[in-house]
Amino acid sequence: MRIFDPHIHMTSRTTDDYEAMYAAGVRAVVEPSFWLGQPRTSPASFLDYFDALLGWEPFRAAQHGIAHHCTLALNPKEANDPRCTPVLDALPRYLVKDNVVAVGEIGYDSMTPAEDTALAAQLQLAADHGLPALVHTPHRDKLAGLRRTLDVVKESALPVDRVLVDHLNETTVKEAKDSGAWLGFSVYPDTKMDEERMVAILRAHGPERVLVNSAADWGRSDPLKTRKVADLMLAEGFTEDDVDRVLWRNPVAFYGLSGRLDLDVDATGATHEGNSILRGAPKDGPRPAGAPATEA
Repeated sequence: MRIFDPHIHMTSRTTDDYEAMYAAGVRAVVEPSFWLGQPRTSPASFLDYFDALLGWEPFRAAQHGIAHHCTLALNPKEANDPRCTPVLDALPRYLVKDNVVAVGEIGYDSMTPAEDTALAAQLQLAADHGLPALVHTPHRDKLAGLRRTLDVVKESALPVDRVLVDHLNETTVKEAKDSGAWLGFSVYPDTKMDEERMVAILRAHGPERVLVNSAADWGRSDPLKTRKVADLMLAEGFTEDDVDRVLWRNPVAFYGLSGRLDLDVDATGATHEGNSILRGAPKDGPRPAGAPATEA
């Protein structure tokens, strides 16, 4: 089984997670830039974070046989802080990087005028750079947030079929599907979706344009939720082709719209810019991509 997690925040996870994900079949991930929990106070902190998503994190993933891409943006929560909004002016020089496969996460948190402005500006950046967009729907007033999101998308230069609307649930899936957007579902303990609800949605609405992610981050989350959804799909009568479509081909198709998706994982050296995950060379010499990590 091959799995592509299209929304996971590996910056918040350990190398043990990478090892467990590889063993579960995960071979590719996309890491959207997001709120780190501690409010940032200047654009410079965003730029350091973007650099880590473009350099350190792909190196870390490749050490465990996983292809890593990212999406970059000013996230909805911090779009409300005027100290952070100048990052919008810096984004164009980052959006040309090869490993950037979408603009995101963008969208709404509290549905403020500042969030309106940031969403519209970043949809335009996506159109200007030939990239799709990953849109975060708010955790509160979800249906109202979806409708407002789709209204802004319709007014933008970015076609709706180049937009992935994420964090959907039973209240929003029909309108999102009817819009022509791609459909994202986060399977996350206690909040968002669980495996059983996800499989019920797939049964009711079909697998077309559906992407399932773990959204694993610094909260109580599980980077193996994608595999758990796949296993439950099979147990509930879905075919292996259905599983491959939802857990692999759909995310490949969406992020492939960027023209930058590269799923080959090259073997890496022991260090990245002088930093080592292995704390030294592996005992048995250079380790091929995908082999289990070992400490020297």
